Formats: sequence, C-alpha cells, structure tokens
Amino acid sequence: MAAEGGAMSAETDRASSPWVSGGTLFAGVLMLVNGLFGMIAGIAGIGEDDVFGQVGDYAFKLDVNAWGWIHLVLGIVVALTGCGILTGNVWARIAGVVLAVLVVMANFLWLPYVPLWALISIAIGVFVIWALCSGLAADSGQEAA
Repeated sequence: MAAEGGAMSAETDRASSPWVSGGTLFAGVLMLVNGLFGMIAGIAGIGEDDVFGQVGDYAFKLDVNAWGWIHLVLGIVVALTGCGILTGNVWARIAGVVLAVLVVMANFLWLPYVPLWALISIAIGVFVIWALCSGLAADSGQEAA
C-alpha cells in the first residue's frame, strides 16, 4: 500500500511542478507571439514577392505569395489557440500540439527563404510541443489519481 501512496504522491508532485505549469503558460505566450510574427511574415509575403528574395532550385518551392497566405492563416489560428491555452482550455492544449507540429513543418519548408527566423520558430515549436505534452500528461495523471 505504501508503494501505491508513493506513486500517487510522485504523480501529484509532477502535476503540480512549477516546470509543468510554468511551461504550459509560457507555451501559450510563445504560441501567441509566434502566431503574431507568422501573421506579419504572411502579410510581408503576400504584399511583395521581393521581400524574401529569390530561392534557387528547391523541392518545395512555392510562390512567395502562396507561402504568405499559408503563414497568415496559420499565424491567426496559432495566435487564437495561444489565447485559448492562456485561458486554460484543454482543447486548446491539444490543438496547440497539432498546430505546433504544423508550424514546425511549415517553417522547415520555409527555411530557404528566411533561415534564421525559421530555425528560431522551429525551436519555439519544439518547446511548445514538449511543454503542452508535459501539461497534458500531468493533467491525465491527476485525473487517474
């Protein structure tokens, strides 16, 4: 019986860990900011094709205008999901993981156009995925106890 109590207490400690709750909050803020920057990049791509320069032979080459629309729409959805995470909605955490994966994929494909920002955005996306998954795992551990 002591082992079960110890296991429950370890799960409760993990669920109430400041790293998990703080990471989830920070992930929401990062998604909001990353979504806003995605919208700005999208507007820049839509407005002028010469903002991002020309890319040579690239397997995933799209018109910069098309990339602009992709980043604008994705940025709006990511920012709204970030707001949902900040209000504590579980659906927003699940959607946040899915959207963070899409943002990482989109920025990987966007890499030749803006390499530094794409790498930063990929790193932010990976952190968001970790933080939201940790928060979801901690919440499911609390419900099981």
